[in-house]
Amino acid sequence: MLPDVKRILYASDIESGSRPAFRAAISMAGHYDAQVTFLNVIEPLNSTARNLVKTMMSDEMLSEMHDESVNHLKQKLVERIEQFCDQELDESEKMKEGQVVPRVEEGSADKVILEVADEINADLIVMGTRTHSSVGQFFLGSTANRVMTHTKRPVLIIPLK
Repeated sequence: MLPDVKRILYASDIESGSRPAFRAAISMAGHYDAQVTFLNVIEPLNSTARNLVKTMMSDEMLSEMHDESVNHLKQKLVERIEQFCDQELDESEKMKEGQVVPRVEEGSADKVILEVADEINADLIVMGTRTHSSVGQFFLGSTANRVMTHTKRPVLIIPLK
């Protein structure tokens, strides 16, 4: 049994097939009456791609496009959370208003997950992992593996298809 769980960090790539991990996070939140921070991490453009884009638009336009994209992604997260809760949770599982908090950050996925877990003082990290090869299955997925090896917090890993 986990100690008192009040803050859960759910890290998701929001790709199709990630519902089982979100369901696990929501189930844990319901069981412990905990808050879930739904985190999506945007990987930054590599320097080659950034330089290519800079040749086509000004820094101001690039910054505006970036901010607009982040806001759009956050709204998409809010819609996905609401849709999931409406479609898949019965009355006894419904989340309270503000119990699921969407968050979008930019950076290296494993580092951002660890930073946000520290910032919110997460009692549990929930994330899914996809493996695309037998070597990938051995290493459990690189992001999940790096998070598990660099945190002292409990991590619940859900295998995804």
